[in-house]
Formats: sequence, structure tokens, C-alpha cells
Amino acid sequence: MCVSIIDSLLQLHNSEFLSQMIANGGVPIVTFIVFAETGLLAGFFLPGDSLLITAGVLTSSSAIGGRPLLDLNYLLVATAFAALVGDQCGYYLGRNGGRFVEQKAKPRIKSFLKDAREFFAEYGASAIIYAHFIPIMRTFVPFAAGLSNMPYKRFLKLNILGALGWVVSMVLIGHYLGKSSFADQLHKILLVVIFVSLLPVVFTALKKYFKNKKRTST
Repeated sequence: MCVSIIDSLLQLHNSEFLSQMIANGGVPIVTFIVFAETGLLAGFFLPGDSLLITAGVLTSSSAIGGRPLLDLNYLLVATAFAALVGDQCGYYLGRNGGRFVEQKAKPRIKSFLKDAREFFAEYGASAIIYAHFIPIMRTFVPFAAGLSNMPYKRFLKLNILGALGWVVSMVLIGHYLGKSSFADQLHKILLVVIFVSLLPVVFTALKKYFKNKKRTST
């Protein structure tokens, strides 16, 4: 059971699986996953960067009849809207029920929430923008902002900048890669994207580890 679940999660970040899923579900499935990853705490494991880049590739790749599988403008508008709405859900959940959620959450979620609060505390309002480009943080930082009672108007302004910057950059990277000779190397590109996007998470974890180690040794 556990093995099958892990295999399923790994497959979510596989380029061939993503391409097939997007080809079958179109823009609606991409939109739903973007919303779930940004707006539902339980959606932290869903693909974000890899999904948008793959979808972007399919706006330039030729399908039957020589036409792209997805419309670029439709994809950009739908996914940007989904990211914005998802972030709003996370913010309101944190602001109106944050303490209750923290108390009832499982240990893994509590750990992510703690990391998000520390990330938000370290980078302040700018964390709303930065978090969109970091897996896990883009799920939990809006919640942390709401929990910290960040003024909504300020959150909304930064949220729009971050969500649009993330969606547009990822989709357009995929779109222009699809027009290049690198389109056939999508699986390698996604590995690089995932590796780079996880670097801030690894750096933060190491920084936290050495800080705790120093504290215990003194």
C-alpha cells in the first residue's frame, strides 16, 4: 500500500505522466492542480513548476493536425486565476482558523507550517512573492501570512505580483522550450527545475540544523 502511494506521488512529477494527464484533462486539470497546491494544505505534494512548464511545452508542441494541444492565452489566464484564488484560500484559512488547524494538523503538516512561519518571519512581506517559486512554501506561506494577521490589502498586492510572476514565467519557459530543440529533453529539464527550486528548502534546512547544533553545543 505504502509503496504504491509513493510510486504514485513520484509519478506526478514524471514528464511523460504529466504530458499524458494534461493531454487528457486539458487546461481544467492544470487549473485544478494549481489551485489545490496553492490553496489546500493537503496539496503540498502536487507538482507546481513541473506541471506549468510541461503545460507550457504543450502550448507549442504540435498535436494531430499540427496544432498545439493547449491554447497559451487560455492557460495563462486560467492558471494565474487559480493561483490567486488558491492563495486567497490559504490566507483566509490562516487568518480565520489558523490556530485550530495547527492544533489538529498531523506532525508533518505542523512541521511545514512552522517552516513557513519562520520563512515569513525572516523575509517579511517579500516572502509572499518568493514563496511562489519554492515548493511547499507556496502552499503554506499564504496560510502563515493570514495567521500573522498581515493586512489583506498588502497581502493581495504582493500575492498578485508573486502569482503572476510564477505562473507566467513557468508557462513561458515551457512554451519557448517547446519551440526549441530541447523539447525532447523535457524530463531532464524538469529534473533541473525541481533541483533548483528545492535549493532554498535545502539551504533553509541546513541553516536551521547548524543553528540548532550551535545552540545545543553552547
